[in-house]
Amino acid sequence: MTKVEFGLIGDAELVEELSLLTTQTARMRARMADIMAELERRRCTRPAHARPHR
Repeated sequence: MTKVEFGLIGDAELVEELSLLTTQTARMRARMADIMAELERRRCTRPAHARPHR
């Protein structure tokens, strides 16, 4: 959205859009944390011989 487009939208609409984006960001962060936890769980439960060497 450009500055010109922002100028055409009222305060309530901008606040609503910001709220929506904040909610989406929070959901994405939670999902990322879930995925990272699952990957860590899998890494820790893999037998030592199946783990890649670093």
